[in-house]
Amino acid sequence: MEIRKATMEDLAAVTAVEAECFPAAEAATEESFRARLSVYPDHFWLLFDGDKLISFVNGMVTDIADLCDEMYENAAMHDENGAWQMIFGVNTIPSYRRRGLAEQVLRQVIADAKEQGRKGLVLTCKDKLVHYYAKLGFVSEGVSESNHGGVVWYQMRLTF
Repeated sequence: MEIRKATMEDLAAVTAVEAECFPAAEAATEESFRARLSVYPDHFWLLFDGDKLISFVNGMVTDIADLCDEMYENAAMHDENGAWQMIFGVNTIPSYRRRGLAEQVLRQVIADAKEQGRKGLVLTCKDKLVHYYAKLGFVSEGVSESNHGGVVWYQMRLTF
């Protein structure tokens, strides 16, 4: 298994994995991924089993401390020198889940953010995943202002 950064050639695979992992109302579109990959491909961490994409994490960097819905669709909000690594999606295809693979990718994201001198990372998740991210050091800040996909999200922050 190999973790690497994304290129535009990964667009179709990233879009397919996202569609397999999230309901349509929550999944990023190919157009959204195209915009993200054109602005911040180094903030996509892809895990492959051979040449099959099985898991990935992506998100922009910004000085804005809280994750807001506009960030998902506005790649121009990315600031490579920003303090916070936002996490927009943690994806692992269902047949590879419960093997620690998402955690492996997240640990790489955390290490990279620390090495880049960020203040930390911010993500939102559903209530059932708060405990999962807590074991990686993220602290729940309660219900997020996000209404992405029409569901309730909890903001989680890992501060270095």
